[in-house]
Amino acid sequence: MQFRISDTFTDSLSRLTSDEQKAIKITAFDLQQNPASPGLKFHRIEKSKDKHFWSVRVGSDLRLIVHKTESSFLLCYADHHDKAYQWAERRRLETHPSTGAAQWVEIRERVVEQVTRVPAPAPVVRTKRLLFKGLTDEGLLAYGVPADWLADVKQADEDSLLTLAEHLPAEAAEALLELATGGKPQVTAVAQTADPFSHPDAQRRFRVMNDLEELEQALNYPWEKWSIFLHPSQQQFVTRDFNGAARVSGSAGTGKTIVALHRAVTLGRLNPDARVWLTTFSDPLANALRNKMNCLISHQPRLAERLEVVDMSGMGRRLMDRLRDKSQPKQPLATPSDVRAAVSAALDHVKAEQPGALLSRFTLNFVLGEWADVVDAWQLTSWDDYRDVKRLGRKTRLSEAQRQALWQVFEGVQSRLDAAGLMTQARLFTELASKLAQLKHPPFDYVVVDEAQDVSVSQLRMLAAMAGVAPDGSGAVRPNSLFFAGDLGQRIFQQPFSWKSLGVDVRGRSRTLNINYRTSHQIRQQADRLLGPEVSDMDGNTETRKGTVSVFNGPAPFIQSFEDEEAERNGVAGWIQDLLDHGFAAHEIGVIVRSEMQLERASAALDAAGMPHRLLDEHVETAPGEASLCTMHLAKGLEFRAVVVMACDDDVLPLQTRIESVMDDADLEEIYNTERHLLYVACTRARDRLMVSSVEPASEFVDDMLH
Repeated sequence: MQFRISDTFTDSLSRLTSDEQKAIKITAFDLQQNPASPGLKFHRIEKSKDKHFWSVRVGSDLRLIVHKTESSFLLCYADHHDKAYQWAERRRLETHPSTGAAQWVEIRERVVEQVTRVPAPAPVVRTKRLLFKGLTDEGLLAYGVPADWLADVKQADEDSLLTLAEHLPAEAAEALLELATGGKPQVTAVAQTADPFSHPDAQRRFRVMNDLEELEQALNYPWEKWSIFLHPSQQQFVTRDFNGAARVSGSAGTGKTIVALHRAVTLGRLNPDARVWLTTFSDPLANALRNKMNCLISHQPRLAERLEVVDMSGMGRRLMDRLRDKSQPKQPLATPSDVRAAVSAALDHVKAEQPGALLSRFTLNFVLGEWADVVDAWQLTSWDDYRDVKRLGRKTRLSEAQRQALWQVFEGVQSRLDAAGLMTQARLFTELASKLAQLKHPPFDYVVVDEAQDVSVSQLRMLAAMAGVAPDGSGAVRPNSLFFAGDLGQRIFQQPFSWKSLGVDVRGRSRTLNINYRTSHQIRQQADRLLGPEVSDMDGNTETRKGTVSVFNGPAPFIQSFEDEEAERNGVAGWIQDLLDHGFAAHEIGVIVRSEMQLERASAALDAAGMPHRLLDEHVETAPGEASLCTMHLAKGLEFRAVVVMACDDDVLPLQTRIESVMDDADLEEIYNTERHLLYVACTRARDRLMVSSVEPASEFVDDMLH
């Protein structure tokens, strides 16, 4: 007999109190060790149409619903007596007649009966188009729609689809949503004779528990369902062999990080002598990845020894310390203030030596950007290199004479940093790439990168060297050695550049995820208005948002512009108080602003709501009993049930100081793009509820969300 758990069980467990969860877990462990134990009290659920449903008594009112046959024992649901029985009475477990997948089917008559207890409104004349009227029964069955629900599906329009989808198996709901948005779902072909629980669609909701340790791990993290159940579209990226570098993309909430985590673990399991590095662009995000990784492999210490989760900069410093010439002094890294001081001094020096109009139009911010995005990023060391380089992402046109004058500034910057014994991050990674290229055996056999859209030029050069590419871009990436997960629509730190020019070509090995698990349909739909339907990188790889669907419904975002800051403060406070009245916990609420300049304004709104809160720093540690407050840059990787994005004023988004640093109108496009990306990131941190507030006049980006 195989012992399984269902995703409906982990979902229901997470909604119980800690004491109730503990009692349910103890009973679950007892059931796995001996389902026939005389101490366990089973009661058949007589009103259920599926006669394999039983209730197991956990306490005076707690019940655990199981489904048992001669070959299978399945943990299904946990709740108080009446709710647990109602859940079982409204469902049956069946093998779909067309797909062959095991699936939960809601009893249509019970659902309709429950809905129609509310007095029906007066009939209205249908004006909306029926979305699936032209599809055959066979076509709908192929997508996993239960036979009982075919008639309802054919009567669905855009108003009723999301409500209907909540009553259908996940694969059917996702297929219908994709069809409704103009997509064409793929049908998973599996032999009919196969075990219904082994079908890819079934494996996303049912999981065999092979031993007590595996069950304990699953139940210790009931809210982390991703660690157990994977969507088939995610699973294929986790297990597939790639003959080179590969990339998975998708909009916020589609599970890219989940794929990256499982990919790293799978590579470690399939290659018992290999070392795997899972990385991302910042230490806070690496900490979050490390916590999730512990959920996956907490009971596998030998595997954990070969899996490292370290941010890019941290690993770069560690490897350089290991590989550097120990006879030479260790060079500390230049801080942003060190670089700014060096650029300012060099610019003033050259302007003093060459008075006139040639350099007068160049502001400090412009020269800083040119240094960071062009000279330092590509490690240009000569005038010829700078004269001939393509200034990707830098839209201000420069004459050769202007470039010559600027090159004198950059030579001064480098000489000042050298005199201080300082090294930039870009130089560290570039030198590291040269050292790695000389090694017979790289420190890591496989590298998995999350948030890959913010990888820098020098970091990618280092990753390429670790995967077998020479510093000049020649050579080829070893199979499976580089795997990237990211979203071009969330690029907020790096200028775009060509990966192919550095020997990392993902063309033909790049795929997009389009099922959104984290964000409601309403929030995703309005946030997507901030971005175009397609985003392309410098190598011609295109990521599309067309066909992306959310798997659950929710209230429309509340977007409001106020007369003044006091009115905004009171409006936000009232919205937060309403959340608390509806059962939201403090730690499930996040308030996000553009920059540190708006933090005090947001804190005042939280104070007005009587809400304890903490200001998140680079460690990004949330706390029970406190709401979280942070800037948009720090919000990356976070998620909350409810989010307020405050202070979206016209002079805040885009940030006025960035606009003032622009020398050429052409540079405005890149600033506007990254500022849009920031607002998109902030809004998509919300799962169920979103409020976007501003003081009039509101940012034009807010208007884009509304229209």
